[in-house]
Amino acid sequence: MPKPIPSSALNRLVVALAYDGLCAFEFGIAVEVFGLARPEMGSDWYRFAVAAVDDGEMRTTGGVRFVADGGMELIERAGTIIVPGWRGIHEAVPEALCAALRTAHDNGATLLSFCSGVFVLAAAGLLNGKKATTHWRYTDALKARFADIAVLPEVLYVDEGSVLTSAGSAAAIDLCLHLIRRDFGTKAANLVARRLVVPPHRDGGQAQFIDKAVPEIHEKARLGPLLDAMRTELADDYTVARLASMAGMSSRTLLRRFEAATGTTPAKWLLLQRLAKAKDLLETSKLGIETIAEASGLGSAANLRHHFRQQFSTTPAAYRESFGTKNVTPLEA
Repeated sequence: MPKPIPSSALNRLVVALAYDGLCAFEFGIAVEVFGLARPEMGSDWYRFAVAAVDDGEMRTTGGVRFVADGGMELIERAGTIIVPGWRGIHEAVPEALCAALRTAHDNGATLLSFCSGVFVLAAAGLLNGKKATTHWRYTDALKARFADIAVLPEVLYVDEGSVLTSAGSAAAIDLCLHLIRRDFGTKAANLVARRLVVPPHRDGGQAQFIDKAVPEIHEKARLGPLLDAMRTELADDYTVARLASMAGMSSRTLLRRFEAATGTTPAKWLLLQRLAKAKDLLETSKLGIETIAEASGLGSAANLRHHFRQQFSTTPAAYRESFGTKNVTPLEA
């Protein structure tokens, strides 16, 4: 995991692409996260601009007509570039755009795609030999057209360092919060999530397609408090039998309803919550590794190290060195 670049050396300009046939929701996410004034985040926060891919008046998918203040010349100035969808997965990507994105990437820019925007990055050749994702409806088409990309069809987002891709629609919010967490730390991501009124963290490996939510009100009323209780007492021992008793269900029903609601098993869900807690403590506290392991419910330093290597390909100590509070931009009070 790379160590963050010192704040003074970072280019905080985020440029979102706009094009005829613009995916309005995905573009709106880019504006909402990066384009609003956030004085509470300090003077080093992102700046935002829009780069028009097409000349003149453009249209969104909802029938709105608009013009942008800047053109593709903004791409070469950007530190981060967002491709908020594309006008169609079978629509050609202009070579001028591909060339501009390749140049920006070579110059050190970070590139993000939301949903069908992955086809733009793929057309530019920026995903060759890398892992990527997109909306579950488009993964087969992405695989068929770009054999050099390792397509992950079920995850919410994929971070390949300088190129990041997300699944459809709301998964773009998860990717944006992940980038903020990477650039500024957990506290900043949590503040933005709170303003957006969304969960502060969904792991990138979480399933993007859940067959159905908790189907009945009385089951939702039982599973909701159960999840809250598990989050509150992460260090407790939770067997399936205990969870079923807490929820007032049989073990078989609990497992079925839990996966329908979360997309994963109780054990996997609990592990991700514990790792998220451990990451937060590593970033924001000076507690020892053994204490963090106990506080997050992972039991021992050895167990914490094992799961960190397995999930994040790094160690807790290396993670703290890279993302501890001394290495991220402090937020103004």
